[in-house]
Amino acid sequence: MRLLIVGTMEGYITAAGKIAHDRGAKVSYTDGIDKALNALRGGQGADLVMIDVKFDIARLIDALKLERITIPVIACGIGTDAQAAVRAIRAGAQEYIPLPPDAELIAAVLEAVVQESHAIVSRDPAMGSVLRMADQIAPSDASVLITGENGTGKELMARYIHRKSRRSDKVFVAVNCAAIPEHLLESELFGHEKGAFTGAVARRVGKFEEANGGTLLLDEISEMDIRLQAKLLRAIQEREIDRVGGSHPVKIDIRVLATSNRKLEEEARAGRFREDLYFRLNVVNLRLPPLRERPADILALSVHFAKKYAEANGLPEKHLTAESLDMLKVHPWRGNVRELENTMHRAVLLSRGPSIDTDAILLTDSGPAAEPAPAPAAVAAPAAEVPPAALAAARAAAGYAAYGGGRIMAPAPPPASAPAAAGLPGSLTGLVGRTVAAVERDLIIDTLHHCVGNRTHAANILGISIRTLRNKLKQYSEEGVAVPPPGDVERFAS
Repeated sequence: MRLLIVGTMEGYITAAGKIAHDRGAKVSYTDGIDKALNALRGGQGADLVMIDVKFDIARLIDALKLERITIPVIACGIGTDAQAAVRAIRAGAQEYIPLPPDAELIAAVLEAVVQESHAIVSRDPAMGSVLRMADQIAPSDASVLITGENGTGKELMARYIHRKSRRSDKVFVAVNCAAIPEHLLESELFGHEKGAFTGAVARRVGKFEEANGGTLLLDEISEMDIRLQAKLLRAIQEREIDRVGGSHPVKIDIRVLATSNRKLEEEARAGRFREDLYFRLNVVNLRLPPLRERPADILALSVHFAKKYAEANGLPEKHLTAESLDMLKVHPWRGNVRELENTMHRAVLLSRGPSIDTDAILLTDSGPAAEPAPAPAAVAAPAAEVPPAALAAARAAAGYAAYGGGRIMAPAPPPASAPAAAGLPGSLTGLVGRTVAAVERDLIIDTLHHCVGNRTHAANILGISIRTLRNKLKQYSEEGVAVPPPGDVERFAS
């Protein structure tokens, strides 16, 4: 894990950096925001930025958004300064660490925000055969195409291959081809020179150069425009890239992994994906079976997530009853592991006793429990490693209700905010007289509430692409409609 610290090289923040280094992080320092941005533009890269609250955190976060540099930012400052913590969180920092630094707190925050732990939880033979093949091909430099339905853990498998490879001590860089607008993806991959296009305020190194020496993951590559695929093919074949607006090619040394939830061979036959690029990527194909084909993994993952979210929310460990396990085993899990994780997160929060019974498990096709769930405050007690009162006060003042293992988590919206749909099943009552657009909007917003803000899960349930969903939500926001914020669990690998 690469940590970039923005602050003066003295006192408590230096001690925080030393703690992070002792915990295995590669730590670098800058003494100003401009220098930090230059380091990130130049390909130094970072998995996490830690900044002293004395600096203008809002300026840093706005600059990162403007240049599409996606890195979590955490703030740190003297623990008694509650107002500084409030300002940092409101500015967009994902976490606030009080100083002087506590070693266990820093370790917990680093693990939670960056999610360095990528262990694959599996007990099913179907997944075991995939893992054995991954172990066999990981030490090579061969390109690997990882396929499977949404939520099966394709990015997790890519990270697993990287950790088992000869490049494991080098950087792993992931690019979500579906999440970046088509007109910006070329710059994101290959970088650009200053002034190459409107908004190119400085020279920027792309993901290919940032991953030099390591592994580059092209996530959901089937979403890439076919015109850009030609440039990608050349980069992979020739091991060199051209920055947008550049005049000289740049040599690169990377291993390329790619994921897709579509059958690329069929996409190539339909003319939506270059056949030559498909064969270049598909040296080895790892197909991840859907969760419904891995019954043993349903049980193993349910127990794993129940323990994880009990710890994350400061609750005692809760065991699943035999009836709840039977209920989980027969569910089709269209959203696969991601859907199961969301389900167990809700179940931990909604269960009333020492165990998780069927009334706490809200599956995709089921309605809410007959009785209202306990108020969020009753289940959002901070975990043991939560920092002192300053952090709790900061979260409360900023409108946050729960501490998720080092992450700031937005509270779930009240049930009353979701559109009423009680009379819809089996009847059109309530729909007559409304426009299709209005019904579609309510369906999308209601589904997003149900998924606790998880965009990818909601798109899967609705049967639309993540890009279509994001476009719809952008439209609704511009129209003044309240859109649920992204869910915390959406960070799980795709």
